[in-house]
Amino acid sequence: MEKILVIDDDKIIRKLFKIALVKAGYIVVEAENGSDGLLQVHSERPDLIITDYQMPGMNGLEVLAEVRKLKFRVPVIMLTGFGDVVLTIKSIQQGAFEFLEKPVKPEVLQSTIRKALLSVSTSKNLTEVVSKNLPTEGMLESNILVGKAQQMKEIFKNIGLISMNKVNVLIQGETGTGKELIARLIHYSGITSDKPLVVVNCSALTETLLESELFGHVKGSFTDSIRDKKGKFELAGDGTIFLDEISEISLNTQVKLLRVIQELEFEKVGGEQPIPMKARIIAATNKNLEELIKQGKFREDLYYRLKVFTINLPSLKERKEDINDLVIHFLHKLNKRFNRNVTKIGDGVIELLQKHDWPGNVRELENAVLQAIIMAKNDVLEKEHIILNDRGGSEDDSEMHVNQLQTLSFVERNHIKRVLDLVRWNKLEASRILDITRPTLNAKIEKYNLAQGPVV
Repeated sequence: MEKILVIDDDKIIRKLFKIALVKAGYIVVEAENGSDGLLQVHSERPDLIITDYQMPGMNGLEVLAEVRKLKFRVPVIMLTGFGDVVLTIKSIQQGAFEFLEKPVKPEVLQSTIRKALLSVSTSKNLTEVVSKNLPTEGMLESNILVGKAQQMKEIFKNIGLISMNKVNVLIQGETGTGKELIARLIHYSGITSDKPLVVVNCSALTETLLESELFGHVKGSFTDSIRDKKGKFELAGDGTIFLDEISEISLNTQVKLLRVIQELEFEKVGGEQPIPMKARIIAATNKNLEELIKQGKFREDLYYRLKVFTINLPSLKERKEDINDLVIHFLHKLNKRFNRNVTKIGDGVIELLQKHDWPGNVRELENAVLQAIIMAKNDVLEKEHIILNDRGGSEDDSEMHVNQLQTLSFVERNHIKRVLDLVRWNKLEASRILDITRPTLNAKIEKYNLAQGPVV
């Protein structure tokens, strides 16, 4: 029989709870204040704690904080006579299993208790998949290193060769497959490991700004150029320059980039002095460059200059055998980043994830795991907290009435708000998850008049 500790300064409430819980088959221990309750926790080792918030001396949040310091994990249900938003948030943040407002309906209390005890039982029956010996910080970030798929093994072998030579590399793959991570792996695992790695997102800049960004400019070369500026090629030095979304650069910029590769030198915008180009170029794209060549949108000669060596990254749909290892990796990484302790994977979670097609690839999987970690109430990644976007539609779609459909802006606003709240308004993290730049995120926040909730 499970033992429940009830902490409340109201004798009548304690009595009512005891009658109901004993009738339901539980052993009940009582305490009239927080200090007495903590003594009972140590002596009785209850399976679950129900505590009131407003009590003389030590309040419920202080009790919760002390319970969380103990070596053994016990779920805590917080009660209050006041429906306070800030108190609710604080309770959940500090690890309360549930926050209930008085008067509590008996069926709600019983249901909450069953869920809390089940979560403990589930956790006890699962093996920890996250080792306490975390890998190094660099390895934590390298999602691409995870997995046993044959395609990835071949890619790693090739990286072992090309990382020891400064040949140009073209990385092709769908959005979210980890193209930048592959570029970083090439750079840091070979002869350029102690040299600069400079990243340029070609799609985020206009043609004029991109040229200035790549090659630099001299003072007075255009409006607002109040001083000389080094370009990315110059900053890269003997290291690597990573040109992401290379398909987005204009034909005019392609010509200039081709000239840099051929002549191994460049000039700043408005400058006349040639500067040697010593960096390796790694370019990446999620588009078919050969098709763009046929359409006259990409230069064939530049294409062959960039693809001295080509890496084609498989989609997550093609390497589903890696999903289990990737989930374990994300638990390592995200627990550390968000100060969580989700170390076990619930029944059916991996099977559910392997059935999904993952149009957003590894990035989408990481976001799904992140949301489940944030929602977790214990140390288990639960199936019920895995939310997948079914872009293929469902059988129910045909039955949906037109007036039930939402505008694109409505969906976008809600999704951005949800992501921001999940990462506690860390805009850098939110922009990475949403796959947009910080300025774009700020513009969306202003457009939709989004605001952060109370900070506690």
